[in-house]
Amino acid sequence: MADCRDKATDQMKIWKQNRASQKPDTLTTGGGQPIGDKLNLLTVGPRGPLLVQDVVFTDEMAHFDRERIPERVVHAKGAGAFGYFEVTHDITKYCKAKVFEHVGKTTPIAIRFSTVAGESGSSDTVRDPRGFAVKFYTEEGNWDLTGNNTPIFFIRDAMLFPSFIHTQKRNPQTHMKDPDMVWDFWSLRPECLHQVSFLFSDRGLPDGYRHMNGYGSHTFKLVNAAGEPVYCKFHYKTDQGIKNMDVEVGERLAATSPDYAIGDLFNAIETGNFPSWTFYIQVMTFEQAEKFQFNPFDLTKVWSHKEYPLIPVGRLVLNRNPVNYFAEVEQLAFDPSNMPPGIEPSPDKMLQARLFSYPDTHRHRLGANYLHIPVNCPYKARVANYQRDGPMCMFDNQGGAPNYYPNSFSAPDCQPDCVESKFKVSLDVARYNSADDDNVTQVRTFFTQVLNDEERDRLCKNMAGSLKGAQLFIQKRMVANLKAVHPDYANRVQAYLNKFNAEAEKNSVHVYSRPGATAVTASSKI
Repeated sequence: MADCRDKATDQMKIWKQNRASQKPDTLTTGGGQPIGDKLNLLTVGPRGPLLVQDVVFTDEMAHFDRERIPERVVHAKGAGAFGYFEVTHDITKYCKAKVFEHVGKTTPIAIRFSTVAGESGSSDTVRDPRGFAVKFYTEEGNWDLTGNNTPIFFIRDAMLFPSFIHTQKRNPQTHMKDPDMVWDFWSLRPECLHQVSFLFSDRGLPDGYRHMNGYGSHTFKLVNAAGEPVYCKFHYKTDQGIKNMDVEVGERLAATSPDYAIGDLFNAIETGNFPSWTFYIQVMTFEQAEKFQFNPFDLTKVWSHKEYPLIPVGRLVLNRNPVNYFAEVEQLAFDPSNMPPGIEPSPDKMLQARLFSYPDTHRHRLGANYLHIPVNCPYKARVANYQRDGPMCMFDNQGGAPNYYPNSFSAPDCQPDCVESKFKVSLDVARYNSADDDNVTQVRTFFTQVLNDEERDRLCKNMAGSLKGAQLFIQKRMVANLKAVHPDYANRVQAYLNKFNAEAEKNSVHVYSRPGATAVTASSKI
């Protein structure tokens, strides 16, 4: 039986084998002092109180008390790995970033995959979008391309983001997941329809992280060496092929193997089966954006591949597992505002908000100097700026260089060729309501043209299976939203709801043994 264990299960055994020729290290305190006894407290007699001078204990316990950092508000549960990006096609006519400098160029990368709503101890096999964040360690600084396994999102205005995430978390009184919260919000905001439909389709439950696509999701801006900008979207298509999980399998694994996706990725890399993705862009000119049939920066919509075909760029390959999960994955921090010259933000409202939110979160979670942490350090570039001090400053704090700008002492200076591209803005400043934008056309296309009939039926069954937990008035409102997409969509979901609601009512019939006795439900006797 022991011979059948996988690499992840055998990690400790393999680590020992790799050190077979080495003597065990000397056990030390955090300060490096050798330790003579790590099993017993220093006490007054065998039963007496411990002493403050037991620095071996206080060193251990004080660090233990602080070894948990705040978990991510979203994307708390995840897996990470390292590898490289290789350019296979020339796109320098669109972008001057050195990461795309020439065909054959390789750049080190880190990728973190994750579920979104669950806590750090939640299951990998729940129905949830999956985070797909890529860090490119370029010589022009880190480029963090943060996205998901879906090309769209639930909302298009970031003002709603905290409320949306609250609905995916726990009820503030019961501390339980609450379907009323989830479906109340989704049904009140019809722009959620596209992502919700994607979520409850087969692709809402991917089989691990290797068998799903990734997307930058937002619209970005590329600028070439001549200063000519275009808008773009980033796509990474799995070379392993799309593979999704049956609902029943996901539920079983949630109970028996909640870390399924983490283990699948680790074992694939450890056995030399390196996962890869083909990297593409879509390109839209500014003129095309001006005439586009809808807001091209709307995160709830996709660009047609027929009108804006995928242009191949390169491939992402993962070939190294983390040496230590906390150091290289838990502390791995992605920031969409990290963009090298040639890659810039678009007016996408969600992207604009993330430019602030992500680094602000990292400074709270990891500290002001989170970019000093090795896995986040832009080690391919030499950092030179006027930032100083702060907790956990891990380098020379830039020595005696001036800490103010401008100055007369040959300190770091600006590079005019790295100035952002110009764009015109001449509109009124106001809080614009986008709730009534077209929320159904692309959802209708997804339902009627992207999915086949069996996939449509599974989508409706999956959705009703979740929606049944919400109150009836919320169910009715959601079905009314689906009717605006397509009558068949609404009718199928309603049919499944009728079935599920009838079953729930039947199972909740109370049986009383005598007046005043404790009620017993049919389900409680199983």
